[in-house]
Amino acid sequence: MPLDQQTFTECKIVKAIANRGHRPSPFPEFDDNLNSHNMNKAYAAISAWPHYHPTPLISLDKLADFCGVAAVYYKDESQRLDLKSFKALGGAYAVANLIASKKAEGIDPASITVTTATDGNHGRSVVWGAQQAGCRAEIYIHEHVSQERADAMAALGAKINRITGNYEASLAACKDDAAAHGWHIVSDTSWAGYREMPLDIMAGYSVMGREAIAQMQGAGPSHCFLPIGVGGLAAGIVAPFWQHMGANLGKMIGVESYMSACFLESIEAQTPSLVDISEETLMAGLSCGEISDLAWQILQPSLSHCLSITDDAIAPLMAGFADGVFGGGAIEAGECSTAGLTALVAAKKDPALWQKLGFGPTSVVLLIGTEGATDPGLYDQLITEGRQK
Repeated sequence: MPLDQQTFTECKIVKAIANRGHRPSPFPEFDDNLNSHNMNKAYAAISAWPHYHPTPLISLDKLADFCGVAAVYYKDESQRLDLKSFKALGGAYAVANLIASKKAEGIDPASITVTTATDGNHGRSVVWGAQQAGCRAEIYIHEHVSQERADAMAALGAKINRITGNYEASLAACKDDAAAHGWHIVSDTSWAGYREMPLDIMAGYSVMGREAIAQMQGAGPSHCFLPIGVGGLAAGIVAPFWQHMGANLGKMIGVESYMSACFLESIEAQTPSLVDISEETLMAGLSCGEISDLAWQILQPSLSHCLSITDDAIAPLMAGFADGVFGGGAIEAGECSTAGLTALVAAKKDPALWQKLGFGPTSVVLLIGTEGATDPGLYDQLITEGRQK
């Protein structure tokens, strides 16, 4: 598949908005959110894990030439530990902190149960963390989560509970059962009275941003496309960039499925807004209808724009990554990993939007490759479909 305009015909933006609440400023060093202390603590702990290594930052040089920018970098989380997803950094780190605190109280980890609702990758991280810590895991998934993702979590020792409905329904069931049984919820979504676990998870995610800054030799991107579900990933990446770049923070651009654009709608309204999901996107990790309060506190002032996209480009872009079309060699990119590329190329095809987003020949773009083939069957199917288009 050659890198030409035909490659990108399926890249489509449904809605694009500028964030009128965007406020360039020095990093606030939040008291009850991400700050230097908790991000440094997470990096020290995670970088000491067995088999830890920074995931690659790959130069997509052919794509940069096509877009007419200085560079496009791709943070490849398909190589994150053994879990093939950035989620490995968050859930497992939160579980480790929980179990350490309980052991300090003299509580046997075997008597502790952790639980979460998940589309697959976050739950796998929680279960892996539970396996390492010696505690039990109860995982809640909704009816659209693939059996392969469920089986991968079960293979690590979790009890799987499948709930009729969407992600919000599985989260509600998880909360109810946790309250009834005294289990510990390890969620990447924060709500009133529940912040400690999601904050630990976001601190774990901040390792990605810290790695990228080092890999870019201390420079930050002029533009970063951030896949957004509840917002934890995006906030975890923005915070170390913001800390490092201060008021010169580049344009942080949120990317969501048009089927679940809760952050775009919230940014447009300038208040957290619930989206009722009636159709599921293939980008399962982005299928969230309610934002995280913690993520909102960081992203509301720092996002410059929000974009929503269709699913049309997922298969051809996954195939393009696999075939090395964009530069940097063959890359194993899962469904959500195509979100930033879809938005970048769709913006390039719209000269007015390209100008509004401030792109030019000196632009340095960062894309977040959130996952690899975490559902191998679906991955192979989509690669095949993408090569036929």
